[in-house]
Amino acid sequence: RPHRTELYEEPPLGCWPIVYSPDYNITFMGLEKLHPFDAGKWGKIINFLKEEKLIADDLIVQAREATDEDLLVVHTRRYLNKLKWSFVVATITEIPPVAFLPNFIVQRKVLKPLRTQTGGTIMAGKLAVDRGWAINVGGGFHHCSSDKGGGFCAYADITLAIKFLFERVQGVSRATIIDLDAHQGNGHERDFMDDPRVYIMDAYNRYIYPGDGFAKRAIKRKVELEWGTEDTEYLQKVQTHVEGALNEFKPDIIVYNAGTDILDGDPLGGLAISPQGIVKRDEVVFRAARSRGVPVLMVTSGGYQKRTARIIADSILNLHSLGLLGRQQPACALGSPSLDQMVRDSAKDFSNLSLQ
Repeated sequence: RPHRTELYEEPPLGCWPIVYSPDYNITFMGLEKLHPFDAGKWGKIINFLKEEKLIADDLIVQAREATDEDLLVVHTRRYLNKLKWSFVVATITEIPPVAFLPNFIVQRKVLKPLRTQTGGTIMAGKLAVDRGWAINVGGGFHHCSSDKGGGFCAYADITLAIKFLFERVQGVSRATIIDLDAHQGNGHERDFMDDPRVYIMDAYNRYIYPGDGFAKRAIKRKVELEWGTEDTEYLQKVQTHVEGALNEFKPDIIVYNAGTDILDGDPLGGLAISPQGIVKRDEVVFRAARSRGVPVLMVTSGGYQKRTARIIADSILNLHSLGLLGRQQPACALGSPSLDQMVRDSAKDFSNLSLQ
């Protein structure tokens, strides 16, 4: 029997299914600057959305840290024990000096933020099913599998979110992962290698990390991109393959890994997509999901330039302005809504009015 988890408690009514915690941000003695990752990007996204009056602190869902018990739904005890060695965490996060820090500091300053983002992804999975969509402002650690981390990814949040849904939410037994980060998502691919319930579409630069040939066998729809791919070609491929993927396999949930490291000039991604191209890409995925009545969970994943926070915020604002973040009855909810549902809906409508 699945254990009780705080991650699946109902958030307050009227909250947007946008999950975040100030604990997401990684700051310690400037060491985070040794990695190209902007370790404060998550807080910046939220600040931009507040400035635009889309959200307020009391209208977003506060992420909770995933406990060991939560993590063991996917991870091996052996792997979690390895993270008690600072040099292992230094290797995974690609910040060498971390190896020389006492592990209690590494736990608090590096792993706790990543565990909180992981908790956020698990929470957002349930929210997406309940509300039709959800965005975890962090997460998307797609290089981590049940027993191995890498590429800044210490916990397998995508695998966890899907396994939680399969085990605990009635009616969710098929998932599609649409991974549009510039890198191949080898972590979830290894985890779901022989699982017919999970369909993986992955579009990535074929020449960069991780080049995991074994994991590629799990990809049902592989879109291998060339160096310097630009908007027109990229968006056409995304549109074609997202539609194709969703026509080929009918999921109960879509997990959308929306990495912004496809941005032109990204030091690690090697692609050349404009900010407008990224906004349009997210729109393509949300339109495809919403038009089919399939709940979509978005995580933000990689993105290694200071301007990515602004682009992610602009994308969320665009989705909102197009009505793609509204409430949506699941396709299966026929018949008239219950009184309880109508009361809940009017409460949500009222909270949405205050956001306009």
